[in-house]
Amino acid sequence: MREVDLVTIAGIISTFIALLLAIFIFSVESKNKISNKLFASFLVLNALEFSSWFMHLFIEEPNNLVNKLLIAKDLLAYLPMPIFYLYILSVCYSDFKLKWKHLLHGVPYLIANLVMLPRFYLTSTAQKLELFEEYNHLYEIIFLHISLHLQAIIYLTAGFIILNKAKKIFLENYSSSTIATYKWLFQLLLFTSLLYAVALIKNILKYSGEVDVFNNAQTIVVLFVLGIVCWYVLKALRYPNLFSGVDSKLVLTQNLADDNDIMQAPNNTNQIEKLISYMETEKPYLNPSLSLRNLADQMEMNSRELSIIINQKLNQHFFDFVNGYRIKEAMDILVDPAKTDETVLEILYEVGFNSKSSFNTAFKKHTGKTPTEFRKSV
Repeated sequence: MREVDLVTIAGIISTFIALLLAIFIFSVESKNKISNKLFASFLVLNALEFSSWFMHLFIEEPNNLVNKLLIAKDLLAYLPMPIFYLYILSVCYSDFKLKWKHLLHGVPYLIANLVMLPRFYLTSTAQKLELFEEYNHLYEIIFLHISLHLQAIIYLTAGFIILNKAKKIFLENYSSSTIATYKWLFQLLLFTSLLYAVALIKNILKYSGEVDVFNNAQTIVVLFVLGIVCWYVLKALRYPNLFSGVDSKLVLTQNLADDNDIMQAPNNTNQIEKLISYMETEKPYLNPSLSLRNLADQMEMNSRELSIIINQKLNQHFFDFVNGYRIKEAMDILVDPAKTDETVLEILYEVGFNSKSSFNTAFKKHTGKTPTEFRKSV
């Protein structure tokens, strides 16, 4: 009977959950179809990778075809990180589209197959088995390990750069509490980075000759993977539509600040007064999906000029600027004797928030107290 240990069990569970979640994401109706398909593809490819931990249960006697299929499956490890990177782009930018140039991300996969061609694809089963006796010391395998980890570092670094830029654009142009989307992506990048760091240490230990240490590291990696896959499920349940993004054509105000016609316009003071008056009288911030472009259209202003006024002249992100008015509105309701029956949940929706956690965070940032504490103090 073939051995079934903790690694095998965790591998089976991780694979099953990842495939189940992928099927759900592929089938769910959403306006973010590209993001969903990319994330589901990422899960499927990872599920194939996880299957290595229990594949021995189903393979009796390896033959030439089976060996080739196993090698081809292992080389699919070059595809998850490019797809993961494209997924981050698709979530950050609502106008993201797949293009032919994105196929260039598959070049490392093609190179890896060419490297494996002479001695792995084109040899007999007996020759392959002979090679496997020194498997970890073959130049092809060493090349695969180094290139895969290098690829992961490059794509994870690029992911953090893209996310940081998107978050800045979001703060300067959007007011909704979907900032949670960016927190989720940051956590996703962080956990994935930790996973690849542990995997890197595990592969280094593979060459140290310490079998027990390597086996322990392998167990840690498998359990880490299982934890992350379960976390994917929890997040997918919380964000079933898998996010909306920002327009990639938007630019940061620091890149607009050199426009002398705007920055030196003589009516900046009047425009600021007009903006404040409009916010106080018309209360556009009550719209939870208010964006800088929406506000500029309502005020019949140039959106670039409005962005510079808020982010440069008032020295605030649009996100904080709008939330400041929402918090002030909430404070007025909390101290109003006629509205003591309104719950905090009712109030946060009334003033333009759509998340209790983001409302509490913003409220405490502006007042130093939670909404409940503020209500009790007055």
